Amino acid sequence: MEWFSTQSPILQALLATGFTWFVTGLGAGLVFFFKSINRTTLDGMLGFAAGVMIAASFWSLLAPAIEMAEGSWIPATSGFLLGGLFLWLVNKVLPHLHLGRPVDEAEGIKTGWERSVLLVLAITLHNIPEGLAVGVAFGALSADLPAASLAGAMALALGIGIQNFPEGAAVSVPLRREGLSRTKSFWYGQLSGMVEPLAGVLGAAAVIAMRPILPYALSFAAGAMIFVVIEELVPESQMNKNTDIATAGGMLGFAVMMTLDVALG
Repeated sequence: MEWFSTQSPILQALLATGFTWFVTGLGAGLVFFFKSINRTTLDGMLGFAAGVMIAASFWSLLAPAIEMAEGSWIPATSGFLLGGLFLWLVNKVLPHLHLGRPVDEAEGIKTGWERSVLLVLAITLHNIPEGLAVGVAFGALSADLPAASLAGAMALALGIGIQNFPEGAAVSVPLRREGLSRTKSFWYGQLSGMVEPLAGVLGAAAVIAMRPILPYALSFAAGAMIFVVIEELVPESQMNKNTDIATAGGMLGFAVMMTLDVALG
């Protein structure tokens, strides 16, 4: 812990998002033990991930952004909306397929890519704002502001890592059920988390290079994550009518992330 605290924010962001990627790989590793996941369980996992992301968006990103803006609503509001707009645009361009959907319902630019690749890209969309959020949180440490703390950034990385475990399994196990080998299913599952270190380093570097954008960057990451929750996680978790399980998962995920942020941050 002492060694970690003395490193540059960019290296801290890289190590933290490397951890979240690692946990994605652990979740994907469930494919070596299970060929399928009960849909009710999967819906609970998706709800849990949504709850974590909602709590992280406020406690770790929006609240510090509002505090740093010293009462002005413009940075938090505009950054939040721009984050959602960014993910909307990526959603329209990047080919991807949501869990449980037929391949002809793939979104984004039409391609002839295999179903497995489209499924991985759908989870990758989730991981872009997650990696960005962790990177921006660590990059904020360079500003030496009371609202930005190492413990808070670490709590965010831990919370994102926890919800990445079911996300990794949500990719690899369905791929195995569709006929891919365990090794290929695992590879694709962990691959969806590879974007997090890239987004994390970019986010940290951006706020260090341009300190005045920090409140905007924090709220931008929050807006991107909330877009993912509303556009993808909640609808997917409710698709099979397991509403009580998905809702309970969401409540539990929110409580876990809130507890981490308050206790550690």
